[in-house]
Amino acid sequence: MMKIKVKKYLSILIGLLFIAIAFNLFLSPYNYVTGGVSGLSIVVNHLIDVNESVFMFIMNLVLIGVSYFFLGKEKTKNTILGSLLFPVFVSMTEGIGNVIVLDLDPFIVACLGGILSGYGYGLVFQNNYTTGGTDILNQMMEKYFHIPMSKSILYVDGLIVFLGGFTFGVTNLMYSLIALALISYFSNNTQLGINKHRILYITSSRVEEIRSYLVSEGYDATILHTQGGYSKRKRKILFSSVHENDYYRIRQDMLRIDPRIFIVVTNAYEQHNANLLVSERSN
Repeated sequence: MMKIKVKKYLSILIGLLFIAIAFNLFLSPYNYVTGGVSGLSIVVNHLIDVNESVFMFIMNLVLIGVSYFFLGKEKTKNTILGSLLFPVFVSMTEGIGNVIVLDLDPFIVACLGGILSGYGYGLVFQNNYTTGGTDILNQMMEKYFHIPMSKSILYVDGLIVFLGGFTFGVTNLMYSLIALALISYFSNNTQLGINKHRILYITSSRVEEIRSYLVSEGYDATILHTQGGYSKRKRKILFSSVHENDYYRIRQDMLRIDPRIFIVVTNAYEQHNANLLVSERSN
């Protein structure tokens, strides 16, 4: 139990460190505003010369108080660690630009900042913690105004991003959006793991032959008995999970068995083998 807790908090600290390094090495020096309190700190620092880490710390303290009052203790407790430690890590790594001098194309800077930040956020979110900040405002909008989280993020963080565009120009806005897209992508991938399996839903007139083929390839295939919503006609659907390395070969073989086969393919996010007590994550 202690080993799991140590691993959990070490992962959170590494994630916060990565976000802070990305902020000081890539985002802040180039004025790339990607939303959140950290993005707002770049704009405020430019306008009235306030230390970014100090601004973040003060804002996060205020938002923690707001969260406790409006969202309650349970919703607040997992934001405290990230909210308070992130500004500290930003302060600790402020001089990293003097140690690591980079002369890169602005597009490359946006990509590197987005990737490193996204990986860091993924490590934090993976352990059910957040970095606080505007996440608290998003939760409040969802609770009190019934605005879905996806839309509240768009409204709050989108406003900060476009405030950055208004302050630093359209070119910076475009690079900020690139960084933001990469942050979202790598954050999700880090949380959910590396893509290794495909889930197949197969409709065919030759279900038994295809099931036998999948089993011969070492994959289980479950037959689902369904009924058409419109036609009311009963039919069988095969459900199976195959490794991504085998997917294209298996698809071609199934098409040879039934050229009129219908296949729906989705990504598997998490797969557990209870017999082997093995858990495998995939996206």
